[in-house]
Amino acid sequence: MDSLYGDLFWYLDYNEDGALDISELQEGLEDIGVIQSLEEAKKIFTTGDVNKDGKLDFEEFMKYLKDHEKKMKLAFKSLDKNNDGKIEASEIVQSLQTLGLTISEQQAELILQSIDADGTMTVDWNEWRDYFLFNPVTDIEEIIRFWKHSTGIDIGDSLTIPDEFTEDEKKSGQWWRQLLAGGIAGAVSRTSTAPLDRLKIMMQVHGSKSDKMNIFGGFRQMVKEGGIRSLWRGNGTNVIKIAPETAVKFWAYEQYKKLLTEEGQKIGTFERFISGSMAGATAQTFIYPMEVMKTRLAVGKTGQYSGIYDCAKKILKHEGLGAFYKGYVPNLLGIIPYAGIDLAVYELLKSYWLDNFAKDSVNPGVIVLLGCGALSSTCGQLASYPLALVRTRMQAQAMLEGSPQLNMVGLFRRIISKEGIPGLYRGITPNFMKVLPAVGISYVVYENMKQTLGVTQK
Repeated sequence: MDSLYGDLFWYLDYNEDGALDISELQEGLEDIGVIQSLEEAKKIFTTGDVNKDGKLDFEEFMKYLKDHEKKMKLAFKSLDKNNDGKIEASEIVQSLQTLGLTISEQQAELILQSIDADGTMTVDWNEWRDYFLFNPVTDIEEIIRFWKHSTGIDIGDSLTIPDEFTEDEKKSGQWWRQLLAGGIAGAVSRTSTAPLDRLKIMMQVHGSKSDKMNIFGGFRQMVKEGGIRSLWRGNGTNVIKIAPETAVKFWAYEQYKKLLTEEGQKIGTFERFISGSMAGATAQTFIYPMEVMKTRLAVGKTGQYSGIYDCAKKILKHEGLGAFYKGYVPNLLGIIPYAGIDLAVYELLKSYWLDNFAKDSVNPGVIVLLGCGALSSTCGQLASYPLALVRTRMQAQAMLEGSPQLNMVGLFRRIISKEGIPGLYRGITPNFMKVLPAVGISYVVYENMKQTLGVTQK
């Protein structure tokens, strides 16, 4: 094997100076069809360039390939359950199940096909090594990473299940960079779609049968009352709460995962759902007063509050500490249907794609991932929307003159008797209108921030 690696080195070394730079590596490996992008070449280059002199010399190149081959051998052995030197579809299914990813035998065959060079529908060590030799991915978790749900996508809702991070990402500090990139993406995305978010809140609070508010009428009313700037009322709080909420959710998620799984065991879909829901509830408990202030600021009239601090002071003075947790129960109850349906729909879409469209690669590409993420989140929102509407009404009740202070059950009854079932979905149109721009904006910002912060591609 050494002579093969040596021949490859001299083939890649175009200018014959005994060292490879990044462009030689990229062009050479693209020529022989091993890699597709500069990102992949960079990953190989940075891992191999031990002395960080900006070049891969012969020793570094050989060491990289030998180290990589060792990891590949371990990955191969972990998949080859019956130790017959071949990987079959059933072994892939079994291995992925232990990693918390359920796929069918048919999907496993598609994965095998993309690696299988001689058409035997099994993969031996040589085929495995040749396929993954320059692939920076060193284990079968590649599929899980491709389908990592929700990374960098912010649709303005706080109920999504946190991201999974690999041990490598945690040790190298990639996790906090990804969280920071996601936070900045969320801030830009929420600010861009804030007028639609404020309109949704106004329709949830004011949109009764006697006072029907449509989209254009709502915008016109808000601009007339407070000018163009008023469309962003409450957005400051919505952006500020991203940081503490992300931090608490990430920390809590890691703790709940440890409680629910054995040492060294991979987390399954059900445990992920339970851990994620509990982490969401923990984070919501911590930042809930900011949710109340966001609603109050959004519904408030011009001059009613001068800012977040003034809003908090007035709520405390006139209504006491308990007012900061109005609507907390429906908010908490909304986490379960949201997270459950979001996760279930995403798994369903992923399974459908792997069954019907995974020809040469298990990587679905950006558009498919964004589409699946947006659709599953929208289904989650649809399921939990009545609870979100009741939560918002409870948060704002004290501001509405002559409005009785009802509890959750009382509010549900009142809305259904006065407005019928459609009353529970007031404001859902602007809510859905913001999903696509929010997903698009947050993804673009997230990807750019990852580059800026030096997050390596997986």
